[in-house]
Amino acid sequence: MRSRHWLLAGALAVSMLPVRAFAGFLHWHTLHIQVPVVLKQAKVVFNMDHPAFIPHTREPVGLSQMRMMVAKFNHDHTHWKIDAIFQGAAGYMVLNNKAYDRFMHVRTGNPYRGQIAHLIRAGIDVEACGVTMRAHHWGNRQLLPNIKVNAGALARIIQLEQRGYVQIHP
Repeated sequence: MRSRHWLLAGALAVSMLPVRAFAGFLHWHTLHIQVPVVLKQAKVVFNMDHPAFIPHTREPVGLSQMRMMVAKFNHDHTHWKIDAIFQGAAGYMVLNNKAYDRFMHVRTGNPYRGQIAHLIRAGIDVEACGVTMRAHHWGNRQLLPNIKVNAGALARIIQLEQRGYVQIHP
């Protein structure tokens, strides 16, 4: 009879190993927020002046951050205003398909057009730098729909910061 108890105890102990290992894994990955952040209002300008991508997805970091920020602000009922200013080496991201293909020497169309359209529908104002556009000989017709052109990205960012915006530089 004793041998059966030992056998049962041994079987239980062995069967509990994965559970204990998994429980330890869960404990190691448990996240405790000590500084919760809920904003009543937020004014943000994204300075999109260089291409930066998330390695495993090749998604632009700034577009990903904007999407997550909008979701968080909406979830928390934050009154928000976000402007995204594309300039310099990242200016091409707001080109329409034809202009994108010509500039990038591809035939794929602008792979960011859907994400940018989604952000605009969500309420983000997207602007292209007029200085960047002049340097590349781009016109308004070469932009994606609903992109505004500013007189110059740096001056525009200064203007927005003077109005209380915080600059994010992904």
